[in-house]
Amino acid sequence: MIAVDTYSDAVRRTVHDLVIANRILADKGVLDAYGHVSARHPENPSRFFQSVSLAPELVTVDDIAEFDLDGVPLSESRPAYKERFIHSSLYAARPDFSCIVHAHTESILPFTLTDIPLRPVVHDASAMGAFVPVWDIRDDFGENTDLLVTSPKIGDSLAVKLGTNRAVLMRGHGFAAGAGTVSGVVRMCVYMARNAEVLTTVLLLGRTPIDLSSGEIAARDLFDPMSAASRRSWDYWAAQVGFGDLL
Repeated sequence: MIAVDTYSDAVRRTVHDLVIANRILADKGVLDAYGHVSARHPENPSRFFQSVSLAPELVTVDDIAEFDLDGVPLSESRPAYKERFIHSSLYAARPDFSCIVHAHTESILPFTLTDIPLRPVVHDASAMGAFVPVWDIRDDFGENTDLLVTSPKIGDSLAVKLGTNRAVLMRGHGFAAGAGTVSGVVRMCVYMARNAEVLTTVLLLGRTPIDLSSGEIAARDLFDPMSAASRRSWDYWAAQVGFGDLL
């Protein structure tokens, strides 16, 4: 537990947003009991915040802990998520990421297991980018792992596969995704899951999906993530989960 009241306004805002993000992603079915979300420290990029090991739907401000980029907890004795190394490794590799989500979203799982790529076909899913690579833990660590990212070495392997992309699928497991703002990565993950549902439906219809073009993705990237239009979904979802008072 961190003493939120002793931190700056920027840190308090980040911690509150992180709690809201946990609740929204759980409510929208992106996170299950074992998914998690983190946020980079706004004043110290070598640190990040994440809940202790709890189901996202139960996370409160008092459950947020601080970690370094080796995944070492700095402010909490309660158990941390075993897969916090997803977050530490991706933050170390991607200075542009301010928030990271790891999820096991059911609609996305089929695309971790086939050669059919997950690509954006719905305009609200443009933030996921044109290409989402698939990481298979077997490639670097053999066939006797539990498929979990439980060490910096495994996390670094995942970061290499992510490369310069915005999300990476994890074979038979789920995905990890990052963005420059907490609200931005939440919105991306919600619509990434919906995009997977729509894409699956099109494929079941036996039709060829029409992907978003690179120009369409680039045009939507110009949207200000803090604009009134972009904040509309964040504010609405926060109110839906009963945490509008933390905005």
